Amino acid sequence: MNNSFNSTKVITGVNTRWSYCNVWEPKSINGGTPKYSVSLIIPKTDTVTVEKIKKAIEVAYKEGESKLKGTGKSVPALQAIKTPLRDGDLERPDDEAYKGCYFINANSPKAPGIVDAALQPILERSEVYSGVYGRASINLYAFNSNGNKGIACGLNNLQKIKDGESLGGKSRAEDDFATSDEDDFLE
Repeated sequence: MNNSFNSTKVITGVNTRWSYCNVWEPKSINGGTPKYSVSLIIPKTDTVTVEKIKKAIEVAYKEGESKLKGTGKSVPALQAIKTPLRDGDLERPDDEAYKGCYFINANSPKAPGIVDAALQPILERSEVYSGVYGRASINLYAFNSNGNKGIACGLNNLQKIKDGESLGGKSRAEDDFATSDEDDFLE
């Protein structure tokens, strides 16, 4: 068992909701390297997770000072660079799912491991969709690329805790056909 502590790694709380789940196939954004990604919606009431992320951002900033400095004379202030923890009330005021929440977008070029509440691998793609609740293992790190400097969020692994209402506007087949009303089928 590895007892080393990684202060830039965070495991989110069980009430984190997943949105924009691209966890089975990597997707390319604007022609970039294809990546696996998920938007993690974290209730503002989950102060433990929020504080862990804020601390990890500070550690990633300190550890990445030389990268953030680049060829410049000084390291930009943490408040002056992009950070991944965003306020859903400010940035997504018309989206009910983000109300009273923070969100953080996590991605990785490698596929995340995905398990259920009992730590069994999830192989059925329909089990993971935008709207489920679960924990995420993420890591925060500094970046300096093409003049953009900041702290980014890497996606490690996911643990689905429970189902939630789909955020994609598309119903699940299991829900559509889970009716005992067979009248229209028999006609």
